[in-house]
Amino acid sequence: MKLRLLSAALCTGVALGFAHPALSAEKAQDFVNKAAEGGIFEVESSKIVQGKAKDQAVNEFAQKMITDHGAANAKLQSIAGEQKLQIPAETDAKHKSDLEALKSANGSADQSYVKMQQDAHADAVKLFQDYAADGDNAGLKAFAQQTLPTLKMHQEMIEKIASGKTDSTATTSTAPAATDTDQNASAPVPGANSFTEAQAKSRIQDAGFSKVSALTKDDQGIWRGTAEKDGKQVAVALDFKGNVVAGAQ
Repeated sequence: MKLRLLSAALCTGVALGFAHPALSAEKAQDFVNKAAEGGIFEVESSKIVQGKAKDQAVNEFAQKMITDHGAANAKLQSIAGEQKLQIPAETDAKHKSDLEALKSANGSADQSYVKMQQDAHADAVKLFQDYAADGDNAGLKAFAQQTLPTLKMHQEMIEKIASGKTDSTATTSTAPAATDTDQNASAPVPGANSFTEAQAKSRIQDAGFSKVSALTKDDQGIWRGTAEKDGKQVAVALDFKGNVVAGAQ
């Protein structure tokens, strides 16, 4: 009797042991599906309106989506391939419907595009935030953690466009998009900073600085370095909120 009970317990344990990888793979595949479908929509919808929007800030945002999400999509495809996971070749039905609506819009599609981007980035931030915290595939979890700050930056940008608080003075669609830059603050805000060095550099460049160099993150979570603006070299800092502060020591 004891032998039979022990055997049953071992069989149950083995069965559970095999079940966990399956559940893990299912969760990872679900993340890949949703991330890829959303990423494809970001690029395709932005291609439709880029260069055609009446609002220059929308054109600039669309160009940034094509660049940033195009790179993220390629990285996700590479990771999914390494993990033997399938990646969708096209977006889902709901997003396909949105794309058709943009294509067939009479007149300017600015307002529709902005609303779609607000919704898409709200979904993307939640998806990546959840997987960055609780994902069970190490490669995908790292990808989610690395991509999340960029998605949050995009979300901040599109919310500003929606509220009409942008200050776009660029004359071409490839100019940097408006970002939060506080050059009058006495100091950047300390806090846990999830921006990578590359993302910090890009954020500072988007704020109008060039030749960004010597970036290091201090013990307060603040990226500090040097850059040029208006022909002058200045100290710059980026805090966890994404604020760029010039002249910060």
